Amino acid sequence: MPDEKTPAEKKTTDETPKAGAAETKPADPTDDLVTTRHHLRVGRTTLEYAATTGRVVLRDEVYEDGKFTGFKAKAEMSMTSYVVEGGAPDRPVTFAFNGGPGSSSVWLHLGLLGPRRVVMGDVGALTPPPYELADNAESLLAVSDLVFIDPVSTGYSRAVEGTKPEPFHGYQGDIDSVAELIRVWTSRNKRWMSPKFVAGESYGTTRGAALAEHLQSRYGMYLNGLILISSVLDFASLDFENQRNDRAHALYLPTYAAVAHYHGRHGRRSLQSVLADAEEYAARDYPWVLSRGDRLTAKERAAAVRRLAGLTGLSEDYVDRADLRIEHWRFFGELLRDERRTVGRLDARFTGPMASAIAEEMDADPSHDAIAGPYAAAFNHYVRDELGYESDLPYEQISRRVNPWSFKDFEGRPVDVTPKLERAMRANPHLQVHVAYGYYDGATPHFAAEDVIAHLHLPDELRANIEHKYYEAGHMMYVHEPSRLQQSKDLAGFVTRAGGR
Repeated sequence: MPDEKTPAEKKTTDETPKAGAAETKPADPTDDLVTTRHHLRVGRTTLEYAATTGRVVLRDEVYEDGKFTGFKAKAEMSMTSYVVEGGAPDRPVTFAFNGGPGSSSVWLHLGLLGPRRVVMGDVGALTPPPYELADNAESLLAVSDLVFIDPVSTGYSRAVEGTKPEPFHGYQGDIDSVAELIRVWTSRNKRWMSPKFVAGESYGTTRGAALAEHLQSRYGMYLNGLILISSVLDFASLDFENQRNDRAHALYLPTYAAVAHYHGRHGRRSLQSVLADAEEYAARDYPWVLSRGDRLTAKERAAAVRRLAGLTGLSEDYVDRADLRIEHWRFFGELLRDERRTVGRLDARFTGPMASAIAEEMDADPSHDAIAGPYAAAFNHYVRDELGYESDLPYEQISRRVNPWSFKDFEGRPVDVTPKLERAMRANPHLQVHVAYGYYDGATPHFAAEDVIAHLHLPDELRANIEHKYYEAGHMMYVHEPSRLQQSKDLAGFVTRAGGR
């Protein structure tokens, strides 16, 4: 008769690996997707659509000694797609993401483009928790199928178990992985013959411009349109860190003037007249003033101080002590210091109480504080209760794990993807570009983005492919309801025209 063993003995002798035994490898991951069906009323039309959400496994081809040995999983990327049922084979599809680096796609998803949107109110009339979701009758789904992508370490996207995420936390690794997901989705859904668009916001515009070129050169996938919302293509246009770079000071000036106007520092003047003055000064006289250094005469310096103070709403004493150079974080903390309030960076229409009335800079962005909670609550409810996807992972709305972000591809020079955009447009003369600007955007100011676009090396016939749209709102202009309605209309028109429909 065999010896009887206690449970503890059985665990020790039967389950504990012997010394030197190989560790158990993690199971090979598989796609984790859920599809549900919904409808959306758009005008007099009802759209029936399928929503698919979850994670798609990306795999590398493996070669050993020059021989193909199979595929190796490298990442599980979360995405949500919306496909209108019964749509024509040539129906456009738009791939959308936000920026950061480290941001999920939740903002464009539930703020502007998707069939459902968060209801959070606006400046002076924010709704309290737990917030609401509503049908988005202005959704881009009316004219294009949609795919929202969360880059690795954002949303539910993760590197596969047992591997490090750092290869994805940088310029090129990020582009490679997002492009791979776009290719996989396009192939699996038989959409190579559909008009294709890429929509990015903030750093998503950096990614988007580079993606347009990468999709062409790597996969031969040519886009019909590129949507750049709150654009930053050349980081030198925003660089305050380099103390010898005066470019950012000039390019931010019209935004400062617009913000000062919004907060009552320009009396009864119209926004457009204030912007016209600020842009004229920023384009011509201000760069000259900054370039002069100590060669400015006392009279010239005094005139510049007066002009800058009048445009920005700051005191002449502050402008003089700042040596005519107003850094943006400091501006947001200084403009309403007399009210002991700080101004939002993402959306300068928002204000919040200062933690310290003598702090040099703002301690937190009140515009981000206003929007983070509504979007988090809305998505975490929506993905489970309406889309039917369950996960115990936290949905990383804005992930800090991506830091430090690698820009090794630009070592020794500013991050600048304009050559990628220029190359994409030269290779594909049908590529249309839509650029959206918010006048109260303190993260990617409109005049800086304009300046970068104006310096693209393109022939006139390709420059005609670029359209510009402006909104009296911030970085996420769709938080402002009139801007959301207008922007939705503008984007639908762009996709319709560029998609040849």
